[in-house]
Amino acid sequence: MEDFFIDKTVYTGRPENADGRLQKEIRTYDLLDKIGIEFKRVDHAPADTIDKCIEIESLIGVDACKNLFLCNRQMTQFYMLMMPGRKPFKTKDITGQIGSARLSFAPEEKMLEYLDITPGSVSIMGLANDKNNKVQLIFDKDIYDSEYIRCHPCINTSTLKIKTEDILSKYLPYIRHKPLVVKL
Repeated sequence: MEDFFIDKTVYTGRPENADGRLQKEIRTYDLLDKIGIEFKRVDHAPADTIDKCIEIESLIGVDACKNLFLCNRQMTQFYMLMMPGRKPFKTKDITGQIGSARLSFAPEEKMLEYLDITPGSVSIMGLANDKNNKVQLIFDKDIYDSEYIRCHPCINTSTLKIKTEDILSKYLPYIRHKPLVVKL
């Protein structure tokens, strides 16, 4: 793998200077501040592969998490699946548990439309942009039961470490999303 830049500093909270940061990233920090969620942050070059995300593990202290944006064949149901980064994804392991057959990766334009994020940046934080609840959040039980989750602030140049309990008790109720929990 090519060199991958990671700022070795683990920051607490939002960046002091927002210069050069996208508005959707700043909106994420504004929301987390508004609802009283503390977080740690690591800044880095675009982490657009799971291998790059794994490199961040030692700094942030939370295992990599795959965030997959999926849909049914008819593109009438959309899902965001959060699962351990090292766990293989097999659609047959999830379809029966959620009552939807023939899952595939959703098109990029739907990701942008519903979550205001682009490939490589899929994140639970994007659900704040899903005002009409078009996307169903699905947690793998291992992620749901973990002490912390990690995610991008709607862009893959920073990684956040947030208490799972804060996600479940503050963030998800605030954005009006209820997760499904599956065992993969």
